[in-house]
Amino acid sequence: MRPPLDLDRIRAGVKESSVTQVHLHEQLASTNTEAARLGMPWALVLAEHQVGGKGRLGRRWSEAPRAGLAMSVLVPTPPGALGWVPLLTGLALHQAVRAVTGLDTAIKWPNDLLAQSGAKLAGILCELTPAGIVIGAGLNVLHSRDELPVPTATSLALELGPGAAPDRTDLVIAYAGALSAVLNAQHAGGADAAGERAAYRRACTTIGARVELSDGTGRARRVEVEAVDDDGRLVVRDASGRPEHVTAGDVHHVRVAE
Repeated sequence: MRPPLDLDRIRAGVKESSVTQVHLHEQLASTNTEAARLGMPWALVLAEHQVGGKGRLGRRWSEAPRAGLAMSVLVPTPPGALGWVPLLTGLALHQAVRAVTGLDTAIKWPNDLLAQSGAKLAGILCELTPAGIVIGAGLNVLHSRDELPVPTATSLALELGPGAAPDRTDLVIAYAGALSAVLNAQHAGGADAAGERAAYRRACTTIGARVELSDGTGRARRVEVEAVDDDGRLVVRDASGRPEHVTAGDVHHVRVAE
């Protein structure tokens, strides 16, 4: 029997963060939908079992009860930096996982959290509402291999090995603190914002990679990734050498033969 999240410990642990409320549900269709319904800035919504979650481009996000983390929070829209919210959410997850488990992860642009093997640990979905941006994150924590939705996914427990299953409550607390820090720095602007963007770029393995870029219509092309610009866009260069700024699309890293 997997232990439930400890609501009292979470509420105590997030007091130093920007989180104002914590709502824990045994089951929800979607934590994003609930956070949007509440409409309260920095109200954190958690579900032990999310049964109707979705990812980017309308993809379904499968979950097993008390195995992972389904978390959503409504945050104010940062002036002039909307494109960086999902990217910095990925950075916050990266920092939280490392702080709790010591595991070094990587970010695939814009915000997928990957194990060093390249398998996916977490996904993020940000949705713009009249009250602000709802940030949803789904992290695979205790899943066994057969509980994962696709062969390319993994969990923290699988990556850490037997006897090293992380505490989900600790991960929630660490994520709330990290998300508050990176988004507050973004709001502050100047050197604070630049520092968080630099930290994202260091963690993003898409930069410097050869990738296959899909435009959502089934067409794909291979390009070289040079950077993530100050608007959070991917800067790529195709075979002609012409630079291009990409704001949307699926990115698949291509392993180049030696």
